[in-house]
Amino acid sequence: MIRKLMFCLALAGMTLVPGTLPAFQTKSATKAPTTTKAAATPAPTDKDIADAQSKGLVWVNTNTKVYHRSGQYYGKTKQGKFMTEADAQKAGYKAAQEPGAAKKKSTTTKK
Repeated sequence: MIRKLMFCLALAGMTLVPGTLPAFQTKSATKAPTTTKAAATPAPTDKDIADAQSKGLVWVNTNTKVYHRSGQYYGKTKQGKFMTEADAQKAGYKAAQEPGAAKKKSTTTKK
């Protein structure tokens, strides 16, 4: 009698722990976990980049929240998309600094 009681308690306990009794699992318990990252889009081709640039579109790096009008990163970052500059600004993206736009240090000294 005690063995039957222990068996029933063990069986009831296993139904509370997910994954211990496959016969009682629902479809949602056996599904693979989903990721929150968006699916990677294929990189734009050189033709796509040339077409977008001729239309005046900017390349938005969706990872860094920066957009590029031209230059080495235009259409080349891992995560990004083309859009108009106005749409990029509305979405909160910032313009990338141009290569020569960094502030120069003053070379004058005090006497």
